Amino acid sequence: MRVGLTYNLKRGEPEEGQEPPSTSREAQAEWDEQETVDAVHAALAERHEVIPIDAADDAFNALRESRPDIVFNMAEGTFGPCREGHIPSILEYLNIPYTASDPLTLNICLDKSRAKEILAYHSLPTPRFRVVAGGDFSSNGLRYPLLVKPLFEGSSIGIRNDSLVQTYQQLLARVEWVSERFRQPALVEEFLPGREFTVAILGNGEGARVLPIVEIRFDSLPAGMNPIYSYEAKWIWDQSSHPLQIFDCPARIDGQTRAEMERLCLHAYRILRCRDWCRIDVRLDAAGCPHILELNPLPGILPRPEDNSCFPKAARAAGMSYSQLIHNVLDAACMRYGIH
Repeated sequence: MRVGLTYNLKRGEPEEGQEPPSTSREAQAEWDEQETVDAVHAALAERHEVIPIDAADDAFNALRESRPDIVFNMAEGTFGPCREGHIPSILEYLNIPYTASDPLTLNICLDKSRAKEILAYHSLPTPRFRVVAGGDFSSNGLRYPLLVKPLFEGSSIGIRNDSLVQTYQQLLARVEWVSERFRQPALVEEFLPGREFTVAILGNGEGARVLPIVEIRFDSLPAGMNPIYSYEAKWIWDQSSHPLQIFDCPARIDGQTRAEMERLCLHAYRILRCRDWCRIDVRLDAAGCPHILELNPLPGILPRPEDNSCFPKAARAAGMSYSQLIHNVLDAACMRYGIH
């Protein structure tokens, strides 16, 4: 079978202060290193002919001319709050099958407020929040501490150690920082004091399954840092040469908490109409009850264990190699389309 591979490749680090916002080091955090693209390419090539397509180039014409039988899509997009839907929209226009969720689901999940509104409508627990577009702001009954983050970002982009605020003045300053740096509204969310987890889901329909749950352990962060998975924790302090011992997989939790977390995440996965795979972030409240923070329907898949990438970590704990994970995602999509 001829399998396209669509991706956004990191372009190196522009000089500080000279990069446009869409190409800065932080903005490129969602994009893939050549190593990851090569690892996915090698896995797919075990069984298929692979057609690599960089989404930053002329992806439309490349896809129209090559017309693969199916596309393994890992392109995060470049511009705007609907960027994750760009390549899937092209693929739907060209009537080419592809892995993972459709443009609607990808765009809704990237807009954290829209995803949380849908979760709340279906009575799924998620922290209380407000969307703030800048200027003076009343917390409207939200209880401190509050976490302030960009509305349309992933990969901990815009979540810094000081994004956790305790006072109104800190809140105003952080909202202003998000507005100026990212040119988008801020999501202001009640901070839950309990443990944090990430839940990997693979498959579709009744066959969707939860892989071993990963816990994020904040006691491994530098002394005095806030217990959040910040940009510093994910991209600065945690390096493959000196990885933080920040994850437990499988998470050490009681059976009741695990069962409830799996139930909530599978329900959210189906409500948001996720396909093939997704990673869902969860945090416990003071009473130990799980709440859904956000859904990541294009999960990161760094290939090396020392890179601390959560979905491959959960797959390894389930007994899957990296190649088997990639093939399972592709096979789930093929089954969904009826491709044999």
